[in-house]
Amino acid sequence: MITSPAWKDKKYAVLGLARSGRATVEALLAAGANVLVWDDRAEAREPFAGRCAIGDPLEADLTGYAGVVVSPGVPLNTHPIKPHADSFGVPVIGDIELFAQARANLPPHKVVGITGTNGKSTTTALVHHILKTAGVPTTMGGNIGLPILEQEPLPAGGVYVLELSSYQIDLTYSLDCYIAVLLNVTPDHLDRYDGDFEKYVAAKIRLFEMQEADGLKLIGTSDAASSAAYERFFESAQPVTRQEYPDQPDWPSLQGPHNRENVSAAILTAFWFDIPESSLDQALRTFPGLPHRMQRVAEISGVAYVNDSKGTNTAASAPALAAFDNIHWILGGLAKEPGLGECEAELPHVKAAYTIGKAGPQFATLLEGRVPVEQCETLDRAVASAAAKAEAGDTVLLSPACASFDQYADFEKRGDHFRELVEGLK
Repeated sequence: MITSPAWKDKKYAVLGLARSGRATVEALLAAGANVLVWDDRAEAREPFAGRCAIGDPLEADLTGYAGVVVSPGVPLNTHPIKPHADSFGVPVIGDIELFAQARANLPPHKVVGITGTNGKSTTTALVHHILKTAGVPTTMGGNIGLPILEQEPLPAGGVYVLELSSYQIDLTYSLDCYIAVLLNVTPDHLDRYDGDFEKYVAAKIRLFEMQEADGLKLIGTSDAASSAAYERFFESAQPVTRQEYPDQPDWPSLQGPHNRENVSAAILTAFWFDIPESSLDQALRTFPGLPHRMQRVAEISGVAYVNDSKGTNTAASAPALAAFDNIHWILGGLAKEPGLGECEAELPHVKAAYTIGKAGPQFATLLEGRVPVEQCETLDRAVASAAAKAEAGDTVLLSPACASFDQYADFEKRGDHFRELVEGLK
């Protein structure tokens, strides 16, 4: 567990007791803080009865509190906790900010922070894998893996690799990354930024603004917004490009043109840490990939079944479409934007489409006359129909280009259901 003596005897409120919230409470308690906790679910509050004050921070007098710690899922632009905390002059923060505060008392280490609309999970896991392969003490956290405060401190010389969503960056004010990475910025989550893309871009760029002067900035140049960020920070930045790598066919979990950007960022990071070329080559070959991101779950009668449930917008799904041919594309859910976006250019790879969820009819209309399309409504029907029509050499690809919340709790549940359905075909 990561704690800080700076929290001792201070008062904090923690709103939301899912995994990161629970880890935050335990770390604060271990440091000797006084904690007020709340979750709308009584069963989530119950383990803290007798150990913490129980109460809704929205109804509390927050005078003298050091912070209100919220889940990244709490929308600061609409949730009443922000103006309530502001009225007492209390910052609304996340567990990443607490980690930043705890760093002064950890063994000497470095932090790599990785953000971007797409590719940040793969890049975070890849950087972690490269460091681990080279024998560098490392762990990953933030928007991936275990909550960072739940993890044990690294020994001296360790590297914390953090995937950071814009929501998490919004909730930290002092995270100084040794290397900060911005892969790309395309429209996403705009409901959290009042529909203003520039506010979303500004949230991402704050990762650089928190760095000390000697911090390295790695910035993608594949889109207008990230390219503009590169120009702004030109003197302290290096460009992350989508250059071709002749050895990419030897990296089974890093296929597709989009992974060139992820690999470029990871290789630049590895160079900065003086990772030997032999270790880097081994890591690229052995990287296992991530669940729900272009994850090959089975091959049945010569047909590949690929789970890309993490493709939750059109920009995220386009690379998966580009990586395969003869695709039976399962798409739909809760659309984040109108149209097919970057998927338009990849339609020649699509042999047939099967739409699901709330956006299914909209996608069917967009695809009609361009590829054979079937409105299936549910994933069960889509998998069954695609499996019946696919031939040896084809790929059945779940890459919805949509959020999952119309039919599933999250993209993981959607991907797990796809895998279960495919297992049932064997």
